[in-house]
Amino acid sequence: MQIRDLPYSDPGDPDVRSGPRFLLWLGLSQLTGQLKALSWGLLHQCAIAGLPLCVGLAVQAVVERSGSGLAWAGALIVALGVLIAVGDTMLHRTAVTNWITAAARVQQLLARKTAELGSALTRRVAAGEVVAVSTGDVEKIGWFVEALSRFAAAAFALVLICVGLVLYLPSLGVLVALAVPVLALAVLPLLPRATRRADVQREKAGHATELASDTVAGLRVLRGIGGEELFLGRYRRASQEVREAAVRSARMWALISAIQVLLPGVLLIALVWYGATLARDGRIEVGQLVTVYSAATLMLFPLRHFEEIAMAYSFSRPSAQRAVRVLSLSRGARTATAEAVVPEGDLYDPATGLLAPRGLFTAVVCGDPDEAGRLADRLGGHAEPDGHAPDGAGPDTPTPEAGGSDTKDAGTRGADTHGPEETGPEGTGPDLSEGDASERDGTGADGAPGSGEDRRLPSVLLGGVPLDELPLGSARTAVLVQDKDPVLLSGTLRELLDVPSSGAVTAEEALSAAQCADVLDALAQASVDADGDPMDTRITERGRSLSGGQRQRLALARSLVTDPEALVLDEPTSAVDSHTEARVAAGVKRLRAGRTTVAFSSSPLLLDLADRVALVHGGQVVAAGTHRALLRDEARYRAVVTRETDDTAAPAATDRQERLASIDVSRAAGAIEEIEERA
Repeated sequence: MQIRDLPYSDPGDPDVRSGPRFLLWLGLSQLTGQLKALSWGLLHQCAIAGLPLCVGLAVQAVVERSGSGLAWAGALIVALGVLIAVGDTMLHRTAVTNWITAAARVQQLLARKTAELGSALTRRVAAGEVVAVSTGDVEKIGWFVEALSRFAAAAFALVLICVGLVLYLPSLGVLVALAVPVLALAVLPLLPRATRRADVQREKAGHATELASDTVAGLRVLRGIGGEELFLGRYRRASQEVREAAVRSARMWALISAIQVLLPGVLLIALVWYGATLARDGRIEVGQLVTVYSAATLMLFPLRHFEEIAMAYSFSRPSAQRAVRVLSLSRGARTATAEAVVPEGDLYDPATGLLAPRGLFTAVVCGDPDEAGRLADRLGGHAEPDGHAPDGAGPDTPTPEAGGSDTKDAGTRGADTHGPEETGPEGTGPDLSEGDASERDGTGADGAPGSGEDRRLPSVLLGGVPLDELPLGSARTAVLVQDKDPVLLSGTLRELLDVPSSGAVTAEEALSAAQCADVLDALAQASVDADGDPMDTRITERGRSLSGGQRQRLALARSLVTDPEALVLDEPTSAVDSHTEARVAAGVKRLRAGRTTVAFSSSPLLLDLADRVALVHGGQVVAAGTHRALLRDEARYRAVVTRETDDTAAPAATDRQERLASIDVSRAAGAIEEIEERA
């Protein structure tokens, strides 16, 4: 693989069992490049190793006054010089290629995983950690892959030099051969401590990066509440901790470098003293002493690669571990087995009992915003991590099959048919037969423990088809989830709305339904073109030039343009005023007529327009019906929607029932709104 051939058509399937295994997989994936670098490295190192012999021959030729011998030695030195130049150039070229291609492969793997997980990624991994992995960690991983082949060439060259010296001059060669392993392994006891210090530095640096990323993302809010100095102080302390950890790590590596300079120096002194003694006694020739001394001196160069590979591994191992932590995430517990077709029908979550009938506007009320976010992710086909299962919904929560109803029926029942969460008494959940108790306890009918597959949270069903079993493209086409903090990429408004879609909804219709008239006016005024077309006006990164409500409505318009089979909106009107909220809710309902829409919200204005409202409490749907019916009959619903306290709930309910009994049906909406405001 050459740099010009990037990106990879398929970066491969990485081994994410551990950081070292990932590094091994990465090195084997680039075996051809590693072998090329090893070959050029051997040529370079062996040519350098041949210089002492040629220098020794030249010195001996001068001593013997041999002109032909000196000419041959000079010719060999020139040839070795050419080989050194070629080998060094090509080694650098192939090593850098290995570095860049390894980094590019990791970046492609991270980009693929990011696209697969979508908004669920930052719910499982901190945004700062994702940034650290995709920038600095990628470079450190590439460094280790690049240094690996050069280290292998240096180690092989050391073995050849030692063997050659022993055969050339055993009296001095044995001394060098015995000393080289000591020089190479002398720093080995210090490496664990150096690695630990490097790990601490990387951890603190990652924490500082996360803090900086989060601070920049919330800078506008911090300025609004005067919290800039507080977060600046936190980052300053984190930065000082990183500096102190880096100094401690550098001290250890400086000690390792000093040892690798001191010990070879001691070897050279001993070699010269012993060799001079042998030459004085006439046991060896002067040229032989020069050859051995030169070889021992040049051995310091390949020995430096031992220090480099130790540093590269100590820095790349935690980086690879962080990359593995991201790459090991999956959108679901199951592999895709269904055909690549977009299913149609009801959207049903067996874990919570939530049913969104096909073609209806369903609103979901959750007292816990975090629970709402996790449920929205589940509806999009992203399985819950083990530690974030909905409260009250264990891994063995019965599916439609367990409850005695047919899966096909659960996915295709019409809007007039009650959902699973309404079949129990007072809408408290599906009625389970006695035989299903064993499933809830994690055992089979015979009392044996259930399998690992049975303990997983069941997948969300669309038309009776599990979303986890659909290919990613089909699942994304079928269900689109817009979280509560959508991101607007930089570019023109036309580019923002140019997303994969069914083509049934135009950009103008989506902008109108999302009530973006004021946004278009603001963009038209900011346009640099003479015609002032807002569609061609550039939007800054994350839409920072727009207000929070404007960004939210533009993101909503983008979601409406896609026109998915099922659209899941998490707090789509939380940043707009009540008048705009009512118009946005009406526009969404009108544009999405005949399509399945699920909105997580506790706003009475939006809930009153929904065809169906479900209340989720403790990880289970506990009530379902219309907004007004739930407001009248369900105390928990009133507590969430009207923000009632326990002390005021009973008097407010009595007063509300008396008023509802006395008002005319035609004035119900206005009276209920008045009562809600008073409550």
